[in-house]
Amino acid sequence: MTGRIAGTGSYIPSQVLSNEDLSKIVDTSDQWIRERTGVLRRHIVKQDTTVSMAVKSAEAAILDAHINPEELDMIIVSTISSNLLMPCTACEVQKKIGAVNAACFDLNAACSGFLVAYSTVLGYIEMGIVKKALIIGSECMSKLLDWSDRSTCILFGDGAGAVVIEAADGEKGAVVLHSDGEKGNALCLETHGKITMNGQEVFRFAVSNVPKVIEELLHKMGKQREEIDAYILHQANQRILDAIAKRLGVDKKYFPSNIREYANTSSASIPILLDELKKNGDIDKGQQLILAGFGGGLTWGAAYIRI
Repeated sequence: MTGRIAGTGSYIPSQVLSNEDLSKIVDTSDQWIRERTGVLRRHIVKQDTTVSMAVKSAEAAILDAHINPEELDMIIVSTISSNLLMPCTACEVQKKIGAVNAACFDLNAACSGFLVAYSTVLGYIEMGIVKKALIIGSECMSKLLDWSDRSTCILFGDGAGAVVIEAADGEKGAVVLHSDGEKGNALCLETHGKITMNGQEVFRFAVSNVPKVIEELLHKMGKQREEIDAYILHQANQRILDAIAKRLGVDKKYFPSNIREYANTSSASIPILLDELKKNGDIDKGQQLILAGFGGGLTWGAAYIRI
């Protein structure tokens, strides 16, 4: 028994903050941002919250999966930016969508959070405890930024993505996860504080470790790089994505990206991208995907899934 993606959904705030808009509040320019990150714009909450975005993405995923909320056995929300600590965001989602039979909890693994949530659900499914689960990444990163610090405020945006996972027969999925707390100071957020980051160190960490963990996963699954239909990576920086593809020796066309439009939405980036690819017909049933996340902790990992 394994888990398969039965439905996807996402929610993006309508308010757009372009690079030109940012250049009016901090010492930067459109060209400077695009060359270093690949970001053109980001979406910022106006009235929405982490909870409300999580609910809207969840509703879309449930509709796409053609199930009733009461069928869900579990809801996990990955977030570092919830407007509520207690009750947790997952419980608020349960209340709003009527998933009365779901066990609910939040987890914090920063930009690797969706991947960690997926691995958690996969374990519950393979143990026979859960048959249908909802995983959500929802982030109001704009609430955590120092808007006078151009090294961080240009990078992030807000949004939410959700995936319904169902138990199914077939080839088991696989996950590889790693952490290095010794290097955690490279990307920090203290309680009631703002995000601080050593950009060069984070860049080196991602470009070095993500190709290795993907290779580790491929070896574990007995797969070759060319068998994979798409590599769905956390959308942190276009230069990071390009460098990872180059180190793996895989054409960049197999590394889809939407960072131009949404910037880095932390744990929401992978499910948002999955939803876009599915809705646009760029991924389809039977295809083999690798998901890879990396971020604060420092944490990183990869998962193999078959759609």
